[in-house]
Amino acid sequence: MKYTQRKKAILLLADGTVFEGKSIGRDGTSFGEICYNTGMTGYQEIFTDPSYFGQLMLATNAHIGNYGVNNDEVESDSIKIAGLVCKNFSFNYSREDADDSLENYFEKENLMAISDVDTRAVVRYIRDKGAMNAVISTETNIEVLKEQLKSVPDMNGLELASKVSTKEPYFFGDENAPIKISALDIGIKKNILKNLANRGCYIKVFPFNATFEEMNAFNPDGFFLSNGPGDPEPLKEAQELAREIIKRDLPLFGICLGHQVIALANGISTFKMHNGHRGINHPVKNVLTGKGEVTSQNHGFVVKRVDVETHKDFEVTHIHLNDETLAGMRMKNKNCFSVQYHPEASPGPHDSSYLFDQFIENIKTSKK
Repeated sequence: MKYTQRKKAILLLADGTVFEGKSIGRDGTSFGEICYNTGMTGYQEIFTDPSYFGQLMLATNAHIGNYGVNNDEVESDSIKIAGLVCKNFSFNYSREDADDSLENYFEKENLMAISDVDTRAVVRYIRDKGAMNAVISTETNIEVLKEQLKSVPDMNGLELASKVSTKEPYFFGDENAPIKISALDIGIKKNILKNLANRGCYIKVFPFNATFEEMNAFNPDGFFLSNGPGDPEPLKEAQELAREIIKRDLPLFGICLGHQVIALANGISTFKMHNGHRGINHPVKNVLTGKGEVTSQNHGFVVKRVDVETHKDFEVTHIHLNDETLAGMRMKNKNCFSVQYHPEASPGPHDSSYLFDQFIENIKTSKK
């Protein structure tokens, strides 16, 4: 595409603020909650992460597309973001093992995206005002877009796991592996499955509304609750599933949305953050060991720390060092633990991969 052929496009926030840019690829309009990710790399993993379903992704890194796309660097079978906003978009790429350009990838996936936006100004604005719904469009009639934006549902109370979950159960890994895991897919990332499989697990992945009886029929050695998009509060079936697993003291590990589901299943509340945590260099302290971890994070909701600290059956295990929000917890009397961040993501640091080893050790101890 020639730079001169690109149409004017706009980013309109729910409060009426407008930022101008230029379209990438298709014309049209796309709605979602605007959020930003501070990662310098990993844009393809971000775009395909089911946890971003329904969100307009604002990239803080100044250059997007410069290393193309690779078929092995996806977290799901399709792009999950609702649209992209960036500063500089590279129509050419320089990486030798890239399979295609990001432009062609967006075209195949029919993704709406705009560039040439003052992304630093947008980030500063929503960092102060908080996450809100927005629209990106090549339509220039602001009043029309404002009316359309009013009908976009707020992320608070929004159930999205069913939109990204598998429709039917499927298997992942070596069927002769020594450990069997039943995993609830409420937006699961492929790299989570790879991490479990690499540690000798054969995984059966179940839809978001699977019952304990259905998942237990696989005769698993442990249970896993995945990451995913939206508000955890409406996921009543997943919360009931967590209660049943915990009641029987079976090994349970939850990441991100799964972590929040475990909290809600035990009367611990969650809340929507002002902006959320999205990036690949978030500092976390393991309060049990005193060690720090550089982590990858992607969440707009969080578990209420004081509820965990005052709960007789739970203890805090990890704290986010930027704002001291809860980043991990475990049960004192049950084989259950969870974290708010992503140990399967390795954007350089592998600081958190031990959590998968911990899950395997919990399972082995339980089997004994």
